[in-house]
Amino acid sequence: MRRGKKAEDEATAAAAGENDPDSATPPKKAKKTKEPEAPILYEDPPDKMTSKDGRDANMKITSWNVDGLRAWVKKKGLDWVREENPDVLCLQETKCAEKSLPADITSMPEYPFKYWAGSDDKEGYSGVAMLSKTEPIKVTYGIGKEEHDKEGRVITAEFSSFFLVTVYVPNSGRGLVRLDYRKTWDVDFRTYLSELDIQKPVVLCGDLNVAHQEIDLKNPKGNKKNAGFTAEEREGFSQLLEAGFVDSFRELYPEQTHAYSFWTYMMNARDKNVGWRLDYFVLSSSLLPALCDSKIRNQVRGSDHCPITLHIVV
Repeated sequence: MRRGKKAEDEATAAAAGENDPDSATPPKKAKKTKEPEAPILYEDPPDKMTSKDGRDANMKITSWNVDGLRAWVKKKGLDWVREENPDVLCLQETKCAEKSLPADITSMPEYPFKYWAGSDDKEGYSGVAMLSKTEPIKVTYGIGKEEHDKEGRVITAEFSSFFLVTVYVPNSGRGLVRLDYRKTWDVDFRTYLSELDIQKPVVLCGDLNVAHQEIDLKNPKGNKKNAGFTAEEREGFSQLLEAGFVDSFRELYPEQTHAYSFWTYMMNARDKNVGWRLDYFVLSSSLLPALCDSKIRNQVRGSDHCPITLHIVV
């Protein structure tokens, strides 16, 4: 039955703890409402610039799901990039065909080597980019399977001592309409990474569209049947780790709570820190001795995701 607007307003106000004490018809038994919890925020600690074996970091990689490159540029995203000054910048969900890229980014002299991938079928959908200060040995697009590669989700750059892969993993969608496809993707993408790892160690970065453990999102109980936290998606990530890869953030901060990289634009979620950790640096286990730090720059605005940064020795 559809409630009248007055009833809806009263229910909303009650849920928010905003009953008017001066109302002419107050409820007979006003229930005590809980005070809203103060948000628990994550403070990104100072960067660690030395590996466990005492070597100094000499490579800095930043990854950011920009949720629309053109809007992100207008929000001054590039100003922050210049402050962070990574050696390589990886972007996801650019939603921009190469012909429509803003000159602000295509002309950046700091990054003379720029690579773009977009969807073949839908302009303004998906898309990834990689900008580098040094020229890779080789750059490839996709993972060698047409059903996946047409959506412009992967760029791989080969450097002298490692492969860098940036990815925007498919979302299982509202109602999990793409969960079966996502499961196929997870298997094929894991195979691709494992084949690279045989040749050289791999640094994988991007929006992996999964919160791996309950610690990786604010409300695990209410999201077990939602995209990004289904048992199938979490298992897919577990299998990637079992294949010889490491979640760099959890390696360094195994018990850290409230550290998220995505917040919906709705319900003031970011200010309340009601979020998900969906963005990762995943490394070949052979790179663990070279790991210095894995950062979540959660104070940085400009998208519904925040940037993440890796310090490593190469």
